[in-house]
Amino acid sequence: MDALSPYLPLISTILRGLALIGLIHAVVTRQQVYWIVMLLFGAVFGGLFGLAFAAVYTFMVLIPAARGGSRVAGQAVARGVEALKPLDTRIREAHERLTESDTLQHRADLAALQARAGRPDEAQATLAPLLSGIYADDPVVLLTSAELDLARNDFSTAESKLNRVDLRTSAATRTRTLTLLAQAQDAQGKADADQTYRDAITGATTEEPRARYAAYLIRQGRTEDARTLLDQMAKTESRATNLYKRQEREWFQMAAGLRKELK
Repeated sequence: MDALSPYLPLISTILRGLALIGLIHAVVTRQQVYWIVMLLFGAVFGGLFGLAFAAVYTFMVLIPAARGGSRVAGQAVARGVEALKPLDTRIREAHERLTESDTLQHRADLAALQARAGRPDEAQATLAPLLSGIYADDPVVLLTSAELDLARNDFSTAESKLNRVDLRTSAATRTRTLTLLAQAQDAQGKADADQTYRDAITGATTEEPRARYAAYLIRQGRTEDARTLLDQMAKTESRATNLYKRQEREWFQMAAGLRKELK
């Protein structure tokens, strides 16, 4: 103990500094009141218990929080670096990860990159094993594969896969599935597309089915029905929050373009 005596003032100063840092952190992150009180006591008055709490708070809260923040920051930097890589490089690396470990996530990641590179045939081939395995009825797999079929103008295959999606999975899945299904049916000249679009609009989680249905109605020569639908979308846009307007910008813009066509 005597050996530590010369260092006690320095230790006390460091602990009071940690108490102050901890106090600021505790207030900002809204920690329990007892932490704030004891850290305030340690920062202002020092004292054995106040300084002890400063040390405990540092090891129990501050250091783990700093490590967590470092991990988050590191992940953000890693994502940024990844985004800067040429697409061909990212595809090659994704293929290597899939070779090392054949998982649903790795296949989905590789297929997404291939589709982004304008290589839908390769993307579909990457997903193909999932369509006959344990993930054959997974809504994400079926939807992704059907979208690739549509990009390849293989409308009947897309329709077949979309009819297998469980619409009870979620409202978003139901909306997306029915919208794609209507597109596939429309591309094949099927009259079912009209009812499918209307089903997609019911309980829709996005403006996409209404915008696409309006375009469909215009192609069918049903301009008055299309105008009514587009007017409804204009009212929705005028009353929508800024967040919803940003989320649905593509479809509101599509609707605005269609309204111009009808003038």
